[in-house]
Amino acid sequence: MEPTEEHVTTEDGVRLFVQRLGTGPKTVLILNRVYLFDAFKRLAGGRTLIFCDPRNRGRSDHIGDRAKLERGIHHDVEDLDAVRRHFGIGRVDLIGHSYAGLIVALYAMKYPDHVGRVVQIGSMAPDFARQYPAHLTNADATLGEVLARLGELRNERQACDPQEFCRKFWSVLRVLYVVDPADAGKIKWEPCDLPNEVNFMTHWNENILPSIQNLALTAEEISETRAPVLVIHGRNDRSSPYGGGRDWAGNGREGGVARLALETGLVVRA
Repeated sequence: MEPTEEHVTTEDGVRLFVQRLGTGPKTVLILNRVYLFDAFKRLAGGRTLIFCDPRNRGRSDHIGDRAKLERGIHHDVEDLDAVRRHFGIGRVDLIGHSYAGLIVALYAMKYPDHVGRVVQIGSMAPDFARQYPAHLTNADATLGEVLARLGELRNERQACDPQEFCRKFWSVLRVLYVVDPADAGKIKWEPCDLPNEVNFMTHWNENILPSIQNLALTAEEISETRAPVLVIHGRNDRSSPYGGGRDWAGNGREGGVARLALETGLVVRA
C-alpha cells in the first residue's frame, strides 16, 4: 500500500505536506510526518492515516513571513483543523509525540466535537516552568553529557556545512530518546536533506518554544478535553519529565478515570 501525497493550504496561504495511507472508516491524524511515518504506517489496516508536516517543518512550505510563525504551536492547532476540514472529516483521532503532544491536547480542548481519541507519547508537560522532583525526572549523567555535547556543537556551527551540522546534532540528540544510549542508532531520525529541518532550531527558539513557555495549562483548562486520552510516558524519559505525563493523566475531566502503571510508564485517562 503506497501513500497518496498532497498539500493542504491553510487560511493564511501556507501549504502543509500530507501523506494519506489506508481507507478505513476511522481517521487518525499524526503530526511530524517526517519522523513518524515509518513507525506508524503499520496502523493503516482498518484505518485511514493522515501524516502531516507542521508549517515550516518537513516538506511543508518554508515560511519567511514572521507573522505566519510567531504564534508557534497555536498556528499548528489551527492547521490541524485545516487538514481535518480539507478532507471533510467530522471527527479524527490524534497522535502527538514530544511537543506535538501539547498540540493535540490543545486541539482537543478547542475543538472537542471533532476529536474521537487522543494519544500523547512522551509529551512535554502542561506547564513548562514546573520543576519536578528527582523521582519524576531523569536528569542523569547521560542527559548532562548530551547537553554538554550540544553546547560544544554550537561553537562548530559557523564552521560546519549546514547538513553536516544537522547530522552531528542528531547523532547527539537521539540519545535522549532511548533508555540505553547504545540503542540510539536504532532511531533513524536524520532529516538533514530537508531545509526546514536543517534550520529548525531557529524556528524552535524564536516561535515554538516561547509559545510553549507561555502556556501553563491549568487542570480546569485540561478538563475541557472530552475525548479519551492515552498518555504514554516512560519513567526514564530524559527529553520530557515523567512528571509531565502524570500531570496530563491526573488532570482528566471530573468523573474520569486515571490509571497509572509505574513499571511501564503507561497512563490512561478515560
